[in-house]
Amino acid sequence: MPIKFPFSRRAAPTDAWTKCPQCDAQVFNKQLERSLRLCPSCGHHFRMSVGERIDMLLDPGSFEERDAGLESVDPLGFHDDKPYPHRLEASRVKTGLRDALVWGVGDIDRVRVAIGIFDFRFMGGSMGSVVGEKLARCFETALAERIPAIVVSASGGARMQEGTLSLMQLAKTTAPLVRLDDAGIPFIAVLTDPTTGGVLASFASLGDVILAEPKALIGFAGARVASDTIGEDMPEGF
Repeated sequence: MPIKFPFSRRAAPTDAWTKCPQCDAQVFNKQLERSLRLCPSCGHHFRMSVGERIDMLLDPGSFEERDAGLESVDPLGFHDDKPYPHRLEASRVKTGLRDALVWGVGDIDRVRVAIGIFDFRFMGGSMGSVVGEKLARCFETALAERIPAIVVSASGGARMQEGTLSLMQLAKTTAPLVRLDDAGIPFIAVLTDPTTGGVLASFASLGDVILAEPKALIGFAGARVASDTIGEDMPEGF
């Protein structure tokens, strides 16, 4: 006679676990949240969303977002395999964000700071005109209120869909740092995986204090771009 169970047998949810890309361990997602997205087996730093960074770094309930309504436009009518506005909309649906950076003011252990946080899920964290404008306003607020500025970067660099306008953001984001330095106001750059291209070539390299996550990809160009530039294969592990 078959045994009858008083409950239905349900398969475990497929999204309950995450595989560590470094040690291949299967980590329970709730455990990953409790460990601040560090692999308990090998210490690998998983990428984090803006919301997760805010929860980790700032005092509860202290964050006040600024310029939340700024959105990128399509000044060049850029089109590769899909129009730029379609890419923007897809990233907005995927992340719930309006662009690749969120900034505002908040407290860290009751110390007021101006903070900008990148989200790599939004078009690779690329820096276009909106991201550059938000960063400039973050630094200008730090100067006006005489509070430290912090930027947590996770970006592939300048946003190619905005052409020269995106390259202008390198100068736009570095100029306010000169004024911060003259005023004796600290800027802390936190480099997470990945921080590359025009972001590393501008403000991310100019912190009074520069912190980096272990084994984060940090550099101006990746192996493929470097290989194409010099016409040679890069060494293993480059």
